[in-house]
Amino acid sequence: MKQLHKYLSALFLAFTLVFVVGCASTSTQEGTGEYVDDSVITTKVKAAIFDEPTLKVSEINVETFKGVVQLSGFVSSSVAANKAVALAKGVPGVKSVKNDMRVK
Repeated sequence: MKQLHKYLSALFLAFTLVFVVGCASTSTQEGTGEYVDDSVITTKVKAAIFDEPTLKVSEINVETFKGVVQLSGFVSSSVAANKAVALAKGVPGVKSVKNDMRVK
C-alpha cells in the first residue's frame, strides 16, 4: 500500500511539473495568460482602427506578441500609418508598436 501511495505521489508531482512548465512562457513562446492578454490587445487595437474613418481595418493586419503590437498591410498615406501607430500606442497594455505598413 505504501508503494502505491509513493507511486501515485510521484506521478502526481510529475504531471504537475509538466503542466506548469508547459504553460510557462519563453522568449519565443507565450504562456497561456500572455496569449489571452495579447488576444485582448489585438482586438482592442483592431477596434480602435475600425473606429477611425480614415483607416481601413481590412487592409491593416494586427499581431501582438508579449505586448508588442506589429502593424502590417497597406495604408493610403504616411499620415494614415502614423495615425494607426498612434491609435495602437493608446491601447492599454501595449508596450511598443512595430510599423511594417506600406503606403500604396
